[in-house]
Amino acid sequence: MEAYRAIVSKRDTRAYKDTPVPDDVLDRVLQAGRMAGSARAAEPVRLIVVRDPDQKQRLAACGDATAHVLAAPLAIAIVLTPEFGEVGRPFTLFRGPFDGGRCAQNMMLAAWESGVTSCPASMHDAAYAAIVLGLPEGHLVLNVIAFGYPAGPDPMTGTRPRTPLGEFVHWELW
Repeated sequence: MEAYRAIVSKRDTRAYKDTPVPDDVLDRVLQAGRMAGSARAAEPVRLIVVRDPDQKQRLAACGDATAHVLAAPLAIAIVLTPEFGEVGRPFTLFRGPFDGGRCAQNMMLAAWESGVTSCPASMHDAAYAAIVLGLPEGHLVLNVIAFGYPAGPDPMTGTRPRTPLGEFVHWELW
């Protein structure tokens, strides 16, 4: 699948088959996340792969609307390390979340290229998520992404229409 097609056809999916994601596909997904750009090459992002159903249950309890994490054969937690920016403030207050988002999008698109769908989940109780994942002090769970092969209809069916480009884009001024 070409990059543009993957971008415009990727949809969040919350229903998955029990089929495991093969290790070679998972490796490509993880590598795509690792290769995401990073502001000033700080690389504040780390990943935790979660396949164990009990661990997914504990992790899903850290957020609202996380049933898809339980349904997926695997989830990947995006963790921000406590790097510091040039002015001595925690790095995560500046570019860490942006770098994490870039990592997430790379992984979701790489997965989709292999027919694996995905859906992010917010961890509303970040402190509990850090405990569940055994994070060192100062580390933060930015997001968790569920991955799996779609169950049910084609992920493209029934999606809502997007805002037309003419309404979405403004030129020079609002």
